[in-house]
Amino acid sequence: MCLRAGNVRVIRKTLLQRGMPQTSESGQANVMIGSLNGVVAAVGEDNALIEVGGVGYVVQAGSRTLGRLRAGETVKLFIETHVREDAIRLFGFDGEEERAWFAHLQTIPGVGAKVALGILDTMPPAVLVDAVALQDKAAFARANGVGPKLAARLATELAAKQGPKGLIAIAGGAGRAPVAAPATGSRAEAVSALVNLGIDQSSAARAVSAAAKQFDADAPAPELIRAALKEVSR
Repeated sequence: MCLRAGNVRVIRKTLLQRGMPQTSESGQANVMIGSLNGVVAAVGEDNALIEVGGVGYVVQAGSRTLGRLRAGETVKLFIETHVREDAIRLFGFDGEEERAWFAHLQTIPGVGAKVALGILDTMPPAVLVDAVALQDKAAFARANGVGPKLAARLATELAAKQGPKGLIAIAGGAGRAPVAAPATGSRAEAVSALVNLGIDQSSAARAVSAAAKQFDADAPAPELIRAALKEVSR
């Protein structure tokens, strides 16, 4: 959805009068539209037209999301809203986890919406978690628009940050939970075990992520711990 500068100012004034969320200093909206549930009217190269209640919303999205949309079908997209002086832009995602990563990636200098979408096209959230834990510059460099310097910055700076957090609880859930936690189940147990052995959290997470790649499926915690200890000793 794109609006001219004058209309954007009017919308901002109206939101202020109604006490609704405004934008942050970076210009990113504090969840003006959280999701859209409607009918796909058309799909373009980098956006789709979603009709909701008789209103058509132009939503920009990555190629993986657009690839599953079919005209005439009902779809639900999680939305990240960007407000600028001259336009309001909606970015759509299959899930809240992906939307949260889209916002999180843009906290790194040099990463805008286009680059963030390119990264998510190449690296779904599960892959991103491992790439961050391993500080895998090569993985980031495979994304469109990411050169060697930016890849190195992404790997280093994302590893030093807390992970992305979702803004919307799953329907029927008891509360709001962080999105894309770096380790769960046996992986979380393995990280905890390594930390208890005196290994720092970051090194433990990297070792467990590297060890997990040796198994075709989720490995039991004891096996994962043994493999991770070998990674630490290298």
